[in-house]
Formats: sequence, structure tokens, C-alpha cells
Amino acid sequence: MWLTGGNKDVMIEKEKALKGRDAPIATAESHFVFGGALQHEIGPDEKQLIVGLGCFWGAEKRFWQQDGVISTAVGYAAGFTLHPTYEEVCSGSTGHNEVVRVVYDPARITLEQLLTVFWEAHNPTQGMRQGNDKGTQYRSGIYLDSVEALEVARTSQQQYQQALTAAGFPNITTEVLMAGPFYYAEGYHQQYLAKNPNGYCGLGGTGVGCSG
Repeated sequence: MWLTGGNKDVMIEKEKALKGRDAPIATAESHFVFGGALQHEIGPDEKQLIVGLGCFWGAEKRFWQQDGVISTAVGYAAGFTLHPTYEEVCSGSTGHNEVVRVVYDPARITLEQLLTVFWEAHNPTQGMRQGNDKGTQYRSGIYLDSVEALEVARTSQQQYQQALTAAGFPNITTEVLMAGPFYYAEGYHQQYLAKNPNGYCGLGGTGVGCSG
């Protein structure tokens, strides 16, 4: 992944963000790995988790590999611009994070288990970056759709902070928020590493395990 316009490591103010557009941008119709509609509608026995952990190409792959995950998609969340494009997000002018939408079966994989995957897959102490990928769109974030799930995530964060502290790492910078709008990214980003197995993946963890 790359950043246009230089390093954008300061969150833009809402009043200065791009306005965006009323209509969604075009995306893929079907899921390249699972088949079926990319814009999977959450069923009565399914749940959703939205996470940002750096470049969303590698992050999405990490989650579609988990047993119990029904669908994934990459997109933009936690910003201000309506229906942003990738170029706009990379400019730092939208406030959005590159994220993965994970739809899962809680009878097969729990939120706690998914959060373990999240924590171990990246370094959540780096602020507005992941490794060499720098900018507000690479920040660590967890976005949830219920107060109960929010509390689970906060407890998970506290537990992982203890493990990181013991290993000599600084404080976690992950934002843990109620989910706002999720905007699907362009079609070529969806399941990118399944279509391009040798494509770029900057994902890298701390090596510190999370008990979940």
C-alpha cells in the first residue's frame, strides 16, 4: 500500500474533511473466496466486527482464514467523508481508517477469539501507522455494534496491555468505539491477496501472545 501526499499522521478535523458524495462507489458484487454476495446481509444468528489494523489487504486475509468467519470485506470507517474513495482516504482528508468488516457465526468463533486474532496480527502501540505504512488510515481500531461487545473489547484490550507491558512494549493506542457507517472499498481491493497471492502485505505482530 502507499500514501499519497506525504505522511498524514494527524487526524483531520471534521469541519476540514472532504464532503464526499451521496452515492456509494462501485465495488465487487461477489466474494472472491467465499462466493455469494460481497455485501453480505447479517443473518439472525450472525454477528459483525469491524477492525482496522494497518493495510487492509493482509488484515482481510487473516480473518477470512478463521473457521467460523462467514464473510469479509474491506472498506473505510471511523471518518467523516460520505462514500470516500481510496485516493481520498490515502490523502488524509477523510478521517477514515482502512478496515475489515468481519461477519461471523458466534457459535463457531467468539468475539474474544476474533479479538485475539486482531491483537496478535499487528502492533497496536504505534499510533497512526503500522510499520512502514504511515498515516491516519493505518491506525489500530475496533468498531462494535453493541455496548456488550464494546465491554468485551475493552476487557480484551486491558488483558493484552498487561502482556505487552510485561514484554516491554508501550501503551496500546487502539481506538475502541461504537461502529459508525462502513463504506465498501473499490472492487480491486476486495480479497486482494486471494487474487494476487504475491501481493504486498505489511501486517506484522509484536510476537506477544494474547490469551483472549
